[in-house]
Amino acid sequence: MKSILSRCAFALAALLPLATSSAAAADAYPSKPIKILVGYSAGGAVDAIARSVGQRMAATLGQPVIVENKPGAGTNIAVKALIASPPDGYTLLLAANALAVNPSLFQPAPYDLERDLTPVSLVGRVPVVLAVREGSEIKTLAQLSAATKAKPGTISVATPGNGSTPHLAMELFQHTAGLSWRHVPYKGGAQALTDVLGGHVDVVAVNALEALPLVKGGKLRVLAVMSPERSAVLPGVPTVAESGYPGFESSVWYGFVAPAGLPKPILAKVHEAVQKALESSEVRDQLAAAGGVSLPGAPELFGKLVKDDAARYGKLIREANIKPD
Repeated sequence: MKSILSRCAFALAALLPLATSSAAAADAYPSKPIKILVGYSAGGAVDAIARSVGQRMAATLGQPVIVENKPGAGTNIAVKALIASPPDGYTLLLAANALAVNPSLFQPAPYDLERDLTPVSLVGRVPVVLAVREGSEIKTLAQLSAATKAKPGTISVATPGNGSTPHLAMELFQHTAGLSWRHVPYKGGAQALTDVLGGHVDVVAVNALEALPLVKGGKLRVLAVMSPERSAVLPGVPTVAESGYPGFESSVWYGFVAPAGLPKPILAKVHEAVQKALESSEVRDQLAAAGGVSLPGAPELFGKLVKDDAARYGKLIREANIKPD
C-alpha cells in the first residue's frame, strides 16, 4: 500500500508543474497577436466576417487580431494549418459548413473533427436560397416542384460547385421532396448566377449574400429561403418549411474552431471575446446585410451543430455519391 501511495504522490507531483504552467499561460493570454485563418480568398463573405469579428475581438483582448487567407482544397489547407498549430489560443479558424462536410466528401478523410479540433463559438447563419431569373415562368417553389415532377431530370439547377453548401442543400431538398433535378456545378456562385440570368440554367442555389444584389436590381426572384426562419432582408419570401416541407432547413453557418487540446481557461477567454464581438452593432448589421443573423452560444452548442451536420451531410454524400470538384 505504501508503495502504491508513493507512486500516486510521484505522479501527482509530476503533473503539478504542467497544471501550474497551463494556468500561468492562461493568465498571460494573450501576450502577442492572434491569427485567424480563413480557407477562402480575401474579399469573400467568410473573409469579411473574420475581419469584422477580429477587429472587435482585438479591442476586448488587447492584442492585434490578424486574418490570414489560406484558400484551396475545399478549405482543407486552412484546416490542416490550424491542426498543425500549437493549441495556445493564438491560431483560430473561422470555418463554414465545409468543415463538417469535408471528412465525408474527401477520401481518405483529411481530418477528424473530434480528435483534431476544439469548437469555440458559432458566429452566425446565412440562408441558402433557391432562385430563378425574373423573367422565368416559375413563380413559387410549388410551381418548381410541379414542373420537376412533370418532367423529371429536365429542370437544371446551378450551384457554386460539387460539395458546396448550396449543392448539398439542393440535394437534401431533392431527397426530401422526391424530386429529380439536373445539377450544373460551377466554380463559384458568380458564374452560376450569370448563367441563370442568361437563361442557360433554370434555377440557382446560392447563399443569400450572393443573390441579394441581383434581387435588389430586379434581375433575380427568390422562390424560397432554406433557413428555419424568414430572412430580414427578404421578408416576403417564404421558407422551404412554410412552402410545404415542414422541418426542412439548410443554411450556411460560420464559426470559430481552435486546435485540439486548447486549455479551458484560454478557450473561455477566446469565447468571451467572440461573444462580445457578436454583441456589436457592426457585426450584427454586417450579417443582417447578408441576409443572416448572429448566433452567440456556448462552445458545446457549436460542437453539436458541427457533429450533427457531419452526420447529416455525410449520409447524403454517401447516398448521392457526391464527389469533390
